[in-house]
Amino acid sequence: MASLSDEIMVESSAEAVWEVIGDFSAGPSRMAPGFVVDTRIEDGCRVVTFADGTVVRERCVTVDHDTRRIVYAVIGGTVRPDHDNASMQVFADGERRCRLVWARDVLPDALAAPMAEAMSRGLEVIKRTLDEPRR
Repeated sequence: MASLSDEIMVESSAEAVWEVIGDFSAGPSRMAPGFVVDTRIEDGCRVVTFADGTVVRERCVTVDHDTRRIVYAVIGGTVRPDHDNASMQVFADGERRCRLVWARDVLPDALAAPMAEAMSRGLEVIKRTLDEPRR
């Protein structure tokens, strides 16, 4: 099983970033507009449509507000891994800065490279979206 992890520093408070990341229903569209073109809840799952046409169906595993961690699993869509489990967690780094860590375990291993690339591109958009404007 491939294990992927990437992270960014966000120039915004951990609370503000978590308010978006922890929103299972609409978080992807809020954190990565343009990269994600639609997010909707259907039969208890989140259906996310990406700009490249990829659609994934995700089940919420947990949303832990105390640790600012959300865990979800891809269970269907145009990409159908044998196994996919991902988490995003926000760590405070002062009052107006935080670290966002995105981790994923995926099978088959052949999906690791394209998923790592997509995660990297997604994190670039998330950073641009969630960074507070410099004053």
